[in-house]
Amino acid sequence: MGEIINLRQARKQKARIEKERLAGENRALHGRSKAERERDRVTSDRTEKFMDGHRREKPGDPDGR
Repeated sequence: MGEIINLRQARKQKARIEKERLAGENRALHGRSKAERERDRVTSDRTEKFMDGHRREKPGDPDGR
């Protein structure tokens, strides 16, 4: 005779596994920790400041570009 299973529990377990799989895909696509976002923001700010500080301005330009 085969193994007796509770269909309600099996259905819920299957739904949990599917939900976890979907969450894993979303984490891979969209998930970055707060520290990673902050690090990227600081790096881009630092790069932008560096570029602005080393910009060469033409002396004859009235608007300084």
